[in-house]
Amino acid sequence: MSNDTSPQTFFAMRRSALRAIRKALAGGLTAIAVLHAVPALADSGAEAKLVRCGAQSCLQVTGHRDDASAPVRINGHLVAVQGQRNWRANLSVGTIKEWSAPFDRHIVVTSYDAAAQRDTEDKVRLPIGLLGHVPDLASLVITLD
Repeated sequence: MSNDTSPQTFFAMRRSALRAIRKALAGGLTAIAVLHAVPALADSGAEAKLVRCGAQSCLQVTGHRDDASAPVRINGHLVAVQGQRNWRANLSVGTIKEWSAPFDRHIVVTSYDAAAQRDTEDKVRLPIGLLGHVPDLASLVITLD
Protein backbone atom coordinates (compact mmCIF):
# COMPACT_ATOMS: atom_id res chain seq x y z
CA MET A 1 0.00 0.00 0.00
CA SER A 2 1.52 3.28 -1.03
CA ASN A 3 1.30 6.43 0.96
CA ASP A 4 0.64 8.76 -1.97
CA THR A 5 -0.48 12.14 -0.67
CA SER A 6 -0.61 13.91 -4.01
CA PRO A 7 -3.61 16.15 -4.70
CA GLN A 8 -4.75 13.88 -7.56
CA THR A 9 -4.91 10.87 -5.23
CA PHE A 10 -6.71 12.88 -2.57
CA PHE A 11 -9.35 14.15 -5.01
CA ALA A 12 -9.78 10.70 -6.59
CA MET A 13 -10.44 9.21 -3.15
CA ARG A 14 -12.79 12.06 -2.33
CA ARG A 15 -14.75 11.57 -5.59
CA SER A 16 -14.98 7.86 -4.88
CA ALA A 17 -16.26 8.51 -1.36
CA LEU A 18 -18.80 11.05 -2.63
CA ARG A 19 -20.07 8.54 -5.23
CA ALA A 20 -20.52 5.94 -2.50
CA ILE A 21 -22.39 8.46 -0.34
CA ARG A 22 -24.64 9.45 -3.27
CA LYS A 23 -25.45 5.79 -3.98
CA ALA A 24 -26.25 5.19 -0.32
CA LEU A 25 -28.48 8.27 -0.20
CA ALA A 26 -30.26 7.28 -3.41
CA GLY A 27 -30.89 3.81 -1.99
CA GLY A 28 -32.08 5.30 1.29
CA LEU A 29 -34.43 7.71 -0.48
CA THR A 30 -35.81 4.86 -2.56
CA ALA A 31 -36.40 2.84 0.60
CA ILE A 32 -38.14 5.81 2.23
CA ALA A 33 -40.37 6.27 -0.83
CA VAL A 34 -41.31 2.60 -0.81
CA LEU A 35 -41.99 2.60 2.93
CA HIS A 36 -44.08 5.74 2.58
CA ALA A 37 -46.27 3.97 0.02
CA VAL A 38 -46.60 0.84 2.15
CA PRO A 39 -49.33 2.03 4.56
CA ALA A 40 -51.87 1.92 1.74
CA LEU A 41 -50.80 -1.64 1.01
CA ALA A 42 -50.19 -2.71 4.59
CA ASP A 43 -52.40 -5.29 6.12
CA SER A 44 -54.65 -4.57 9.06
CA GLY A 45 -53.16 -7.39 11.08
CA ALA A 46 -56.34 -9.37 10.53
CA GLU A 47 -56.32 -12.88 11.97
CA ALA A 48 -58.78 -15.74 12.17
CA LYS A 49 -59.24 -18.49 14.73
CA LEU A 50 -61.90 -21.00 15.72
CA VAL A 51 -63.94 -20.22 18.83
CA ARG A 52 -67.05 -21.69 20.47
CA CYS A 53 -70.35 -19.91 19.80
CA GLY A 54 -72.80 -21.69 22.02
CA ALA A 55 -73.23 -25.21 20.63
CA GLN A 56 -71.43 -24.54 17.35
CA SER A 57 -68.00 -23.46 16.21
CA CYS A 58 -67.40 -20.00 14.83
CA LEU A 59 -64.56 -18.28 13.07
CA GLN A 60 -63.48 -15.19 14.96
CA VAL A 61 -61.86 -12.65 12.65
CA THR A 62 -60.02 -9.74 14.26
CA GLY A 63 -58.29 -6.75 12.75
CA HIS A 64 -57.51 -3.04 12.88
CA ARG A 65 -58.87 -0.15 10.87
CA ASP A 66 -57.83 3.50 10.97
CA ASP A 67 -61.40 4.79 10.80
CA ALA A 68 -63.78 3.27 13.35
CA SER A 69 -66.74 3.88 11.02
CA ALA A 70 -65.16 2.14 8.01
CA PRO A 71 -67.16 -0.87 6.87
CA VAL A 72 -65.55 -4.32 7.05
CA ARG A 73 -66.22 -6.98 4.43
CA ILE A 74 -65.25 -10.64 4.50
CA ASN A 75 -65.14 -12.33 1.10
CA GLY A 76 -67.15 -9.39 -0.24
CA HIS A 77 -69.91 -9.61 2.38
CA LEU A 78 -70.52 -6.71 4.76
CA VAL A 79 -70.17 -7.94 8.35
CA ALA A 80 -71.16 -6.43 11.68
CA VAL A 81 -68.14 -5.99 13.91
CA GLN A 82 -67.63 -5.35 17.60
CA GLY A 83 -65.16 -2.70 18.63
CA GLN A 84 -63.96 0.51 17.10
CA ARG A 85 -60.52 0.61 15.51
CA ASN A 86 -59.61 -2.81 16.86
CA TRP A 87 -62.54 -4.91 15.78
CA ARG A 88 -63.74 -8.51 15.79
CA ALA A 89 -66.46 -10.44 14.03
CA ASN A 90 -67.73 -13.93 14.82
CA LEU A 91 -69.10 -15.89 11.88
CA SER A 92 -70.42 -19.42 11.91
CA VAL A 93 -68.32 -21.98 10.09
CA GLY A 94 -71.36 -22.62 7.88
CA THR A 95 -71.42 -18.97 6.81
CA ILE A 96 -67.70 -19.06 5.98
CA LYS A 97 -68.28 -22.22 3.93
CA GLU A 98 -71.12 -20.50 2.02
CA TRP A 99 -68.94 -17.46 1.29
CA SER A 100 -65.83 -19.41 0.26
CA ALA A 101 -64.80 -21.84 -2.43
CA PRO A 102 -64.18 -25.43 -1.30
CA PHE A 103 -60.69 -26.03 0.06
CA ASP A 104 -59.90 -22.29 0.31
CA ARG A 105 -57.10 -21.57 2.72
CA HIS A 106 -57.72 -17.83 3.04
CA ILE A 107 -60.52 -15.34 3.39
CA VAL A 108 -60.29 -11.79 2.08
CA VAL A 109 -60.91 -9.03 4.64
CA THR A 110 -61.60 -5.63 3.10
CA SER A 111 -61.96 -2.24 4.79
CA TYR A 112 -61.91 1.32 3.49
CA ASP A 113 -58.72 3.28 4.08
CA ALA A 114 -59.76 6.94 4.20
CA ALA A 115 -56.17 8.22 4.04
CA ALA A 116 -55.50 6.34 0.81
CA GLN A 117 -59.12 6.83 -0.34
CA ARG A 118 -59.44 3.21 -1.38
CA ASP A 119 -60.23 -0.24 -0.08
CA THR A 120 -57.46 -2.28 1.48
CA GLU A 121 -57.57 -6.04 1.23
CA ASP A 122 -55.92 -8.60 3.47
CA LYS A 123 -55.66 -12.31 2.82
CA VAL A 124 -56.20 -14.01 6.15
CA ARG A 125 -55.16 -17.63 6.67
CA LEU A 126 -57.87 -19.98 7.79
CA PRO A 127 -57.26 -22.71 10.36
CA ILE A 128 -55.93 -25.81 8.61
CA GLY A 129 -58.65 -28.00 7.12
CA LEU A 130 -61.52 -25.63 7.92
CA LEU A 131 -62.96 -25.69 4.41
CA GLY A 132 -61.63 -29.08 3.41
CA HIS A 133 -63.36 -32.36 3.93
CA VAL A 134 -62.04 -34.99 6.27
CA PRO A 135 -62.70 -38.47 4.92
CA ASP A 136 -63.47 -41.27 7.32
CA LEU A 137 -60.33 -43.33 7.53
CA ALA A 138 -61.08 -46.97 8.27
CA SER A 139 -57.47 -48.06 8.14
CA LEU A 140 -54.07 -46.80 7.21
CA VAL A 141 -51.51 -49.10 5.64
CA ILE A 142 -47.85 -48.15 5.86
CA THR A 143 -45.24 -50.16 3.98
CA LEU A 144 -41.51 -49.77 4.29
CA ASP A 145 -39.24 -50.48 1.34
